[in-house]
Amino acid sequence: MKPKKIVFVCSKCGCEQPKWRGQCPDCTAWNTLVEEIAKEGFSRGNNAPGMASRGKFTPITEVQYKTEQRVFCGVPEMDRVLGGGLVQGSLVLLSGDPGIGKSTLLLQALFGLASRGYTVLYASGEESAQQIKLRAERLGTLHQNILITNETDLEMVLSSARSAKPNVLVIDSIQTMSHPSVPSSPGSVTQIRECTNSLLEFAKGEGITTLIVGHVTKEGNIAGPKVLEHLVDTCLYLEGEPSSGFRILRAVKNRFGSTGEIGVFAMQGSGLKDVPNPSALFLEGHKAGLEGSAVAISMEGTRPLLVEVQTLVGKSTFSTPRRTVTGLDPNRFTILLAVIEKRAGLMVSSYDIYANVAGGLRLVEPAMDLALAAAVTSSFFGKPLSGRAAYFGEVGLSGEVRMASFAVSRVQEALKMGFDKVYLPKANYLRERADLEDLMRRFELKIQLMPIENVHEVAGLDVF
Repeated sequence: MKPKKIVFVCSKCGCEQPKWRGQCPDCTAWNTLVEEIAKEGFSRGNNAPGMASRGKFTPITEVQYKTEQRVFCGVPEMDRVLGGGLVQGSLVLLSGDPGIGKSTLLLQALFGLASRGYTVLYASGEESAQQIKLRAERLGTLHQNILITNETDLEMVLSSARSAKPNVLVIDSIQTMSHPSVPSSPGSVTQIRECTNSLLEFAKGEGITTLIVGHVTKEGNIAGPKVLEHLVDTCLYLEGEPSSGFRILRAVKNRFGSTGEIGVFAMQGSGLKDVPNPSALFLEGHKAGLEGSAVAISMEGTRPLLVEVQTLVGKSTFSTPRRTVTGLDPNRFTILLAVIEKRAGLMVSSYDIYANVAGGLRLVEPAMDLALAAAVTSSFFGKPLSGRAAYFGEVGLSGEVRMASFAVSRVQEALKMGFDKVYLPKANYLRERADLEDLMRRFELKIQLMPIENVHEVAGLDVF
């Protein structure tokens, strides 16, 4: 009997090495090489329709294409993130922490599709058909057009899909599927890569929209090689604090729409409910007159959001002050504190500083800087910020407040939420003054616009 060949595959990038190494030579990640049995005689099938044939080429001006056909899944926030619905023949990856609500969201979307006459095949390798039916009864999403199979052999799943001819195929999850031609165990790097390749060819070749559920590691990354995210057309993350009552669906890759879009859901006993006005949700517990609290106007995709940022500045009892940040980029927050101390004169280097985005939302936009600077100043002096004021603007290393995108949309959202004062970059105010004045005339409301040129102005008494 011929001995099996052993190779070591990187779980990050998927490269193969003949022997074990402490560091992957391709992606430089440490301790990611996993022992696998090399696959032999496993060949890839014919190219899918629409893909270029081997050895042939076509001038780009002569390439024929069809207009994208989108299907609304019946969940408005999910359709928004997808760019207007599911595209026929696309491969979509949905990932998130365990228990975050991935299967719940999928069942609601599948029910919306089934109610419109579409057939759905749900291949679950983690839950039995009885468990799925119990959840569907609780959510009120039972429908005869939703077909269920507990098969984990990918070839059997694809064979069932070819015979049933569904409009949508769901794989829950990719880590439980195995290809019979690959000798590795389910969930291994090789299995995930080859199964995803097979699903990609099936989706493009048969024109069947395919949804894949992917696990995440403890670091928050999708389990398996990075090629898994590169292969799919759309990559969605469902995130949120387990103890909070809402979830955020975020698109980090979308070949048929914009990236950065988010959908907001409220977790209830009957499932995930769409939140059409997320600003009201995130400001639900906000109270004016509290020190260390400021309202920031953030942009997520094309949607402006008003969120509360909170900071706490206190005298440190340790030789090295603590910096604890939740929902923000800790490195950017550390740089902002250095700028505040150098340019605004607030000696915060000997203080413990804690920062948090209320509600468990995660934000990394640079325009959050001005609101954070105002919140730190308020907590440092022990004085609450003035009235119903909102802030947006990026702070540079020289202390200058730089321009932010979509200034008019941000101010418009503040108007809708009843704020009477907005602190914004002076460059935005000068460039878009006419549009901002026209906005206030259309709404027949007046809002006080406070242009800020340098971060030291935030420490002035006019802010309080």
